[in-house]
Amino acid sequence: MSDFDLTGRVCVVTGAGRGIGRGMAEGLARHGATVVLSGRTRATLEETAAAIGDKAIVVTADVSKEAEVLALRDAVLERCGKIDVLVNNAGVNAIFKGIERTSLREWQDIIDVNLTGVFLCCKHIGGAIGEGGSVINVSSVAGHGGLPRSTPYCASKGGVEMFTKALALDWAKRNVRVNTLAPGWVDTDLTHGLLEHDVHGKRLLDRTPLGRFAKPLDMAGGVVFLASQASAFMTGQSLVIDGGWGAE
Repeated sequence: MSDFDLTGRVCVVTGAGRGIGRGMAEGLARHGATVVLSGRTRATLEETAAAIGDKAIVVTADVSKEAEVLALRDAVLERCGKIDVLVNNAGVNAIFKGIERTSLREWQDIIDVNLTGVFLCCKHIGGAIGEGGSVINVSSVAGHGGLPRSTPYCASKGGVEMFTKALALDWAKRNVRVNTLAPGWVDTDLTHGLLEHDVHGKRLLDRTPLGRFAKPLDMAGGVVFLASQASAFMTGQSLVIDGGWGAE
């Protein structure tokens, strides 16, 4: 179990207030990490912190705004003295409409958070990670294959996948690993309505070989693996946790 031990490690998780981010943060803390919970809404971050206990630190930030990312980095360094792991989980969902009906503002909103936010956090927070650290960019099955009526979302997640591969090459000389974790359909408060839909939810469930949707904690094992020494020789890769969605 020592390869998975994160005791003494400082892990920054964006979008940690709910859903996948909360599940990942709880998993990291269970393996000994101090977890810095970041997001735009303090109330949900505080709820996650209460569930984790004294290993949690709350710092609000909007990852699409450079000044707030810089403030997040400075706050973590001031309180913890270092950063070992960055989990870029903050993101917004697809809007489910054709490109002909998608406005430039809708396109930009998704790209700003899902892709530019990853760039800003890697540049400023990942850049402060020391030798032997790990960056985990949360992608999606939409970064590996197209989804109907989700062009901006798929573009943002595909961008995250290629951004990760390129950055892994650049940061290998620093011995900082950069990988993606790509979830399939996860039942969260943001997706519950879709997944419970009589038609669309059934179609997605029928396409998932394991016969169920993921829970946020199903992503915890993957993020602990990528954060820990268990994956010490892994970089530039995508760990897909999708219940078999991509196997067809």
